[in-house]
Amino acid sequence: MRRFANQRERRGVRIGFVATMGYLHEGHVSLMRAARQQVGRRGEVVVSIYVNPTQFAPKEDFSRYPRDLKRDLELCRAEGVDLVFCPSDAEMYPGKAEGRYSTYVVEEELSRAMEGAARPAHFRGVTTVVAKLFNIVLPDLAVFGAKDWQQAAIIKRMVADLNFPLKIVVAPIVREPDGVAMSSRNKYLIGDLRPQATVLRRSIQAVRQLVARAQRPVPAPKLKACVRQIVKTAPAARLDYVEFFEPDTLTPVTTVSRGAHMALAVFVGKTRLIDNSRL
Repeated sequence: MRRFANQRERRGVRIGFVATMGYLHEGHVSLMRAARQQVGRRGEVVVSIYVNPTQFAPKEDFSRYPRDLKRDLELCRAEGVDLVFCPSDAEMYPGKAEGRYSTYVVEEELSRAMEGAARPAHFRGVTTVVAKLFNIVLPDLAVFGAKDWQQAAIIKRMVADLNFPLKIVVAPIVREPDGVAMSSRNKYLIGDLRPQATVLRRSIQAVRQLVARAQRPVPAPKLKACVRQIVKTAPAARLDYVEFFEPDTLTPVTTVSRGAHMALAVFVGKTRLIDNSRL
């Protein structure tokens, strides 16, 4: 991978990068296409496939996270991806199995709330592995999905703070026909759990309508109570959090008007789903 990157850099070939944990779907494909659009036909698109253990807590779904490398490679080939990088744990975290790995990248402001509060070690793992991938792949730009809005904001901050010489592009959310945001974890939604997953999108739509109709900013607690009631209509659903904030700084807002951002996390059965939207 490093030889490939160095050769392209010497030749002036731009690299567009998409970091994934595999089990690819149309949402990932949209990121690949955005990367191709950014670098053009003379550039090259690199996709990494690596289920990063350091962003999972001990009781989370690392061991059962869906994997299908053969299918992923076929999809990347069909999309014209130039190189797929599939590192091992030993390559990404040398010495960790023997207790000799001790360096992590930590963003200390944007990662405190929402996913950072719900999953305390998560973003330390994300920023560390993304920083390492940037150092290995040497991309000119990297494309991330808007479904993980907080993650994209944190990565943009990391790139700015640590002087990474690359551009971050955030591509729109891709949704299923029923409005559920595409996710590798949707595989877990079996039987009547699948239609219940629409509760996230229905919550967003209800809040949008309330904010659009209001003649003045709406108190955030009122909107949170509305979301809690909607989530309760799905028998297997449980609200983890819902927050309203400024889209760029992630600063929470106490009253919500057009232009604010909303994010929520909901357990549907044992599967934890996230979604977000500009209001």
